[in-house]
Amino acid sequence: MLLGPLTHPDLLHALAAAGHGSQVLLADGNYPHATGANPGAPRIHLNLRPGLLDVDQVLEAVHATVPIEAAAVMTPDGGASVPAHESYRRLLGERVAWQELGRFEFYDACRGPDLAAVVATGDQRLYANLLLTIGVRE
Repeated sequence: MLLGPLTHPDLLHALAAAGHGSQVLLADGNYPHATGANPGAPRIHLNLRPGLLDVDQVLEAVHATVPIEAAAVMTPDGGASVPAHESYRRLLGERVAWQELGRFEFYDACRGPDLAAVVATGDQRLYANLLLTIGVRE
């Protein structure tokens, strides 16, 4: 029996197999899960219905399970503020490096060889995608 906040077997497996520098994509419900990420990365479907689960809920469990050293978000053209990003920064804290990428730059980053998993959520917020880089255990 697990004691931590994360109990999803496939997500635990993906995180346990990932190491320092590996990346995990927490994708909103609008993200092209099948084509917008490295084809070799497993897809973990947590998108039960629109709005459930959202990226914040998954981030809380992942952040309590693995160290995170960096995060990248997808930003809209024109640099408009994205409310979801504010909650991610609050949840991750100041020690996590932060990067903002345009839509196609974000897709390119998610297609890289270091992507260990894609987590499909039911998050309906626009630009609520979050690419996490796993750090080292201290």
